[in-house]
Amino acid sequence: MLAVATGIGSVGLAAGGTAGALLGANLTGTEAAAGLPLGLLVVGQAIAALVVSRRTRHAGRGRSLILGYVLGALGAALVIFAAVSSNFVTLLAGSIVLGAGNAAIFLTRYAAGELGGEAARGRSLGVVLFATAFGAILSPNLLGPGGEVARMLGLPPLTGLYLLAILSFVISAILLAAISYPGVPYLGQGAALLGPREMTRSTPQQAISSRGIWPARVALVVLGATNLVMVSVMAVAPVHLSTHGHSLDLVGIVIGVHVAGMFVPSPVSGRIADRIGGVPIAALGILLLVVTGIAGALVNQDSVAWIIVVLAVLGIGWNLGIVGGSMLLAASVPPDLRPRTEGLGEVAMGVAAGVGAPIAGMVVSIGSLSTLLLSGAGVAALTFVFLRPKG
Repeated sequence: MLAVATGIGSVGLAAGGTAGALLGANLTGTEAAAGLPLGLLVVGQAIAALVVSRRTRHAGRGRSLILGYVLGALGAALVIFAAVSSNFVTLLAGSIVLGAGNAAIFLTRYAAGELGGEAARGRSLGVVLFATAFGAILSPNLLGPGGEVARMLGLPPLTGLYLLAILSFVISAILLAAISYPGVPYLGQGAALLGPREMTRSTPQQAISSRGIWPARVALVVLGATNLVMVSVMAVAPVHLSTHGHSLDLVGIVIGVHVAGMFVPSPVSGRIADRIGGVPIAALGILLLVVTGIAGALVNQDSVAWIIVVLAVLGIGWNLGIVGGSMLLAASVPPDLRPRTEGLGEVAMGVAAGVGAPIAGMVVSIGSLSTLLLSGAGVAALTFVFLRPKG
């Protein structure tokens, strides 16, 4: 049920990521404002991750995730109002609130890991990440059909994906409510783990210190570095392809292959992580990021085939890093403190994405795409230093 809720909710991912940039440029009349809605979406996602994870202390995982989806739907509605009223400030405010829906989608993997228990945490986590592929790949292709629906309702065409976001977030919230509230028949264990539980008053920082700083800090570094490298490359890859004369249809296919690499391997990588642990899986993912950076800088970047291979491997490296880092983070603190610590992991990923995208543009403008790829390989290689156990 968690996987189904996540798959449906992920249909709303493209609202902020795809339509937000187009709507920002449309309302302001300049491409310079296109990145602001997405940037504030990332900020809102990071803030919401902390709020949702903190609320889990009192309300449980399921009800807290529902809050994220409800806020996400309200944010999408606010963006639609901004489009109708041509108000750019309202668009930015709505983008921040919309980030709560994205936070709920990605925090659900930890709830799945909790349900799976120690022996099957990776497998359960991987299934939910795999479900995310459904919306992540499908939703950008709904820009046209969604626009037609919006036009039929008398709304600006670019609000179509936001209408879909409202619908998908509401359905996901309803599904989570079915397994999170007392009296609803669903595998008693699931309701117990997703519902309210007694929490200790210790902070995640205290828990990390009591169990050893190394695992949790390594997990945060892995999550942040993995997202930094991936977002940096993908922030400029579509522009690189477009400026080299490739059609938007081809660009969409290339991005689709990359997104598939990010999420489709999750069931396999999760099962392997259960067998060998989070650190080896994370190390393999980081190794792939290093190889991707070096190979991408050396191959013919005018070759679409090579670009597809490089970005596909980049996506797989991201997947392994996120699965391994997430498992390591969940295992680094006591069960009662995991939700808040996992929220810190989402903040690390969000900050990395927020920093990586603008830096990538500057690196490419000063150097080239090869410079960016080699820089990403360097960042990934430095992460290996943290993967060595202390003592």
